[in-house]
Amino acid sequence: MIPRVLFILLVAQASAGAQAGDSGAQPCLPVAGERIRALDLARAVPAFAGMAPELVLGDAPAPGARRTYSAAEVARLARRYGLAVEPGMEVCFVRPVETLTRERVAAALRAALPAARIEVVEFSRQPIPPGELRFPVSGLRTDQAAGSPLMWRGVVWAGDHADFPVWAKARVVVSGTRVTATEALVPGRAIERTQLREDPYEGPPGLPDLTQIVGRAARRPIPAGTPIERQWLDAPADVLRGESVRVEIRSGRALLILEGQAESSGRRGEVIGIRNPANGKILRATVAERGCVVLSANAGEIAPPGGGSRCGQN
Repeated sequence: MIPRVLFILLVAQASAGAQAGDSGAQPCLPVAGERIRALDLARAVPAFAGMAPELVLGDAPAPGARRTYSAAEVARLARRYGLAVEPGMEVCFVRPVETLTRERVAAALRAALPAARIEVVEFSRQPIPPGELRFPVSGLRTDQAAGSPLMWRGVVWAGDHADFPVWAKARVVVSGTRVTATEALVPGRAIERTQLREDPYEGPPGLPDLTQIVGRAARRPIPAGTPIERQWLDAPADVLRGESVRVEIRSGRALLILEGQAESSGRRGEVIGIRNPANGKILRATVAERGCVVLSANAGEIAPPGGGSRCGQN
């Protein structure tokens, strides 16, 4: 955010300088790239035309900013390279800026998603440095309201400078398949291939495919016949509410193993409630692995998984 603000301030400063130039000052010469070379200075001071054109004489200004070589600086450079220049010659350089066009934005979006139908609705209008416009697929937000244009964040790659952020809003339509639940999916339980089907689809991108769904778990109940969305998925629980689990209670070197009933679902490392069927008491234990929890009887501590756990052993 800070580099972007500085860039905009530099553009404003350059605009003010350009207005001053219109009132009588010598206009600034555009320079491309990160360095000012002999060929750049030779455009204003012919004496430098005899030098190697690519010889670097100094750093170029930031995009939108100016760099002025005073008459004294020009004279020092001339003496260093044995050149004779007229006294009082001052040279100003500026890095040009530009603004995006709808056609350029559309071309960059289509390069990222060649098979999609894309309509550009709006895009950033602030001045930007010349460079390659890029809209990576990772910058496309697909978790927006249905029917709304999608926000797509991109960058202008301007050589050694930091990428300059840009954005676009577009309607994006892709063709393919979407995955639909063939039966009700229970939260926390791993989803199996037999619970899913693929249907033809045309609409916004971002829906998960089979490889991104099978083995995951629903975060909420998903009714049969519902197309599955990415934000509804999570890692499956290792212990599900209501199921019987193995409970390991440790006290020093002593180990007590009993069976309990999970009062809530949980993943490895999470603390859940376990009911002891023998007396109805609720124990707080840590999920160690699938179907197994561990706790310590020492000072009522909740034991972390591992540390001598025999979960999974007969």
